[in-house]
Amino acid sequence: MKIVILGSGVIGTTAAWYLSRAGHEVTVVERQSAPALETSYANAGEVSPGYSAPWAGPGVPVKAVKWLLMQHTPLVIRPLMDPGMWRWGLSMLRNCTAARYHVNKARMVRVAEYSRDCLRDLRAETGIAYDERSQGTLQLFRTQKQLDGTASDIEVLKEYGVPYELLDRDGAVRHEPALGGVREKFVGGLRLPGDETGDCFLFTQRLAALAEANGVTFRYGLKIHAIERDGADITGVRTDAGLLQADRYIVALGSYSPLMLKPLGISLPVYPVKGYSLTLPITDASGAPESTVMDETHKVAVTRLGNRIRVGGTAELTGYDLTLHPRRRHTLDHVVEDLFPRGGDLARAEFWTGLRPMTPDGTPVIGPTRYSKLWLSTGHGTLGWTMAAGTGRLLADWIGGAKPQIDTEGLSLDRY
Repeated sequence: MKIVILGSGVIGTTAAWYLSRAGHEVTVVERQSAPALETSYANAGEVSPGYSAPWAGPGVPVKAVKWLLMQHTPLVIRPLMDPGMWRWGLSMLRNCTAARYHVNKARMVRVAEYSRDCLRDLRAETGIAYDERSQGTLQLFRTQKQLDGTASDIEVLKEYGVPYELLDRDGAVRHEPALGGVREKFVGGLRLPGDETGDCFLFTQRLAALAEANGVTFRYGLKIHAIERDGADITGVRTDAGLLQADRYIVALGSYSPLMLKPLGISLPVYPVKGYSLTLPITDASGAPESTVMDETHKVAVTRLGNRIRVGGTAELTGYDLTLHPRRRHTLDHVVEDLFPRGGDLARAEFWTGLRPMTPDGTPVIGPTRYSKLWLSTGHGTLGWTMAAGTGRLLADWIGGAKPQIDTEGLSLDRY
């Protein structure tokens, strides 16, 4: 089949790779000059199936109020006269129950675990390198209440056979020696040894090159105006270069997907949640993280990427605004200085922001729509890097008529 993919972030690029390997003629359309220059550019660097969980959960509304009052807050809400923001927020609140959390987390873990396995296979097949490490994620708890509250997450991890370790201070320091100098600042952690890390930007750029060598056409610097239809039939994608036509079309435009789909009468409950990151050079390797440390209090991840430290976090509801607010940097500065004071040079840090495409229930939207030629691959939120390889492989099998290797229940737009 001839397939057009809209978007060349990590989600669109991995889909292009797997679809081309399955024998399809693939064209990727991207408004930027190269792949992975938007949300995939400088994310936290985690490939964390074990940490896959919806933001909507029991107690989150109360926690959100407390977060908003913190000096180094992980959550910022800038209310807009945007009905989409309020609909998304209300839908998220409806998912803040124990029953919905269990269903949503199970769906997310299913995709994320499969994706991690697909990424390992892809790495073995291609030899692709992207500052990857396979040393797990350490979820760090500063209070005993946080440590005691892991029961619901552990229940789902057990259900899906995800390995984990509940650690005291000594156990946490054993895996992350640099924390030994600040051991009084935490009580323990939950370690997920199956998690990995890596530079999503580097991976996407190198995979795009491999896909191009395999016959994929990338059309960079091409603005997409609209998806054209005639009744129930998608007739093409209107761009600066004219109408592009194919047998199947995949929307992988992240936070911008709902804007492209709205004229088709498709209401996609994806809203941008703005995140920030710092990337700083390592100055003392013994004072830097070995893998990823997730500060549960501030919801900030500190990750080792080669000779750099990536610090990522903060959730800001502010529509499509990409302003770099200095106050958001203060939270990232605080966490890396507090936990890894000798690790890197903050004076030389790159400060970045991107829009995470979030669904109210946390699970991405993957699969067909009511238009037979139109498919979706969006809404991965903070887990696009974690779920990318599995999403691409799943789409290639599903679109090509092969039986997907995981259950597709609850992944498509039909769940809404």
